[in-house]
Amino acid sequence: NLDHYAAFIATKTQEEGLAPFDAAGVARVVDFGSRLAEDQEKLSTKFSDISNLLREANYWAEKEGAKVVSGTHVSRALRAKTVRNNRIEDRMRELTAEGTLIVETAGGMVGQANALAIHDLGDYSFGKPSRITATVYAGKGGVLNIERETKLSGKIHEKATLILSNYLGRRFAGKAPISLTASITFEQLYGMIEGDSATCAELYALISAISDVPIRQGIAITGSMDQNGTVQPIGGVNEKIEGFFDLCRLRGFDGTQGVLIPGRNRRHLVLKEEVIQAVREGMFRIVAVDRVEDGMEVLMGLPAGEIGPDGVYPQGTLYRRVAERIGELREAVKRQDENEKKEKKAGTGEDH
Repeated sequence: NLDHYAAFIATKTQEEGLAPFDAAGVARVVDFGSRLAEDQEKLSTKFSDISNLLREANYWAEKEGAKVVSGTHVSRALRAKTVRNNRIEDRMRELTAEGTLIVETAGGMVGQANALAIHDLGDYSFGKPSRITATVYAGKGGVLNIERETKLSGKIHEKATLILSNYLGRRFAGKAPISLTASITFEQLYGMIEGDSATCAELYALISAISDVPIRQGIAITGSMDQNGTVQPIGGVNEKIEGFFDLCRLRGFDGTQGVLIPGRNRRHLVLKEEVIQAVREGMFRIVAVDRVEDGMEVLMGLPAGEIGPDGVYPQGTLYRRVAERIGELREAVKRQDENEKKEKKAGTGEDH
């Protein structure tokens, strides 16, 4: 594929009378092809996009009076393309940075997590952080998806909420039912919500709300999950990481910020050079996890914990706190049921 790409570049430059590309220029075009394919081991066959990049890189080389097109010229062409298309992205980032769109990038919050979504504008797409909040109280309603209740949730997102509920049941309802009512919502989003790439973020927000353990707001989250807790890959991982990176950079890095991604998305990482450099310098990090439990300690500072032979999670673990709180809520519901029965019985006695 690399040979074919190099041959295509050479042929195209000859056909259109473009300046030849040096090794760095060819390498930068190959990087672009890999990013289009969203895979480190594949190259895109969108040759019209590749051709447009060759022409624009040649323009910048000619403007500088260069006889060959270098990697710098290709990078400049890519930046120019972004500037032409990112007006909406810039505006949304500005609204977030000034606090109109509320997204925290430092500190800790209970029941709140930063999920990452993709905005697709056709020729251009970008990642945007969105705030997910969860609340929990005694009841029998289970996990309520506010978007579903308001008819703003697509079928895949509704399925993801059911998967999340089943994971909780598998982990914490082995001996007795879970008696709680929990609500989850995307704050400040007013259109349809579709897809399952925020399932992990929703779970973390819910676990935080139940356990009363805060989530680090400097770590954004993307990832789908199955009923057993396996983290599944998602699309647009590069744009999602870069969207949160840009916001953190605008506000100023504190050395603790980053993104939690599915382990199976490692091969899809083809990030911009500034992100790679920030990771190298320790200013930003990318954490890949294969199970949802792996992300608990990163986000909340406590290991999830494995259930023991006695059916109890170890002391000092996050899931021990969750199990204890669920037990408290269960007892509260039980007392409420008993009180209602007594009141009903007393009322029946008065009627007779």
